[in-house]
Amino acid sequence: MADTQQVDPKAERKATRLAQRIGSFSKAHGGAEGQVAYIGQRGARIVLVGEDGTWGDIVASTYAIAQEAVRKSGITVHESFDGEFAAKVRTGPYEWSRMAGIQLGGPGNR
Repeated sequence: MADTQQVDPKAERKATRLAQRIGSFSKAHGGAEGQVAYIGQRGARIVLVGEDGTWGDIVASTYAIAQEAVRKSGITVHESFDGEFAAKVRTGPYEWSRMAGIQLGGPGNR
């Protein structure tokens, strides 16, 4: 018996659009790697780290859509955001001032 699994066209279009955004990020930053994290009812967060250390994220409405998007994009996907993968992230003054503002009573989040 053949597998007759139905594909939701709307979910497929969402995954394709996200894959295009991931591809654009990857192209702009010399390649990219990612990690998909479930964030509850909001869906899933795709964290991207470019080869140049630039990072960003995209939120998908479901974990399945996020997984399909990274599969379509062809990037390397990590199980967790730690170790060598996390060490590739390069932060700048903006991130440091925001972290200091949150942790040490520095400038507030604006």
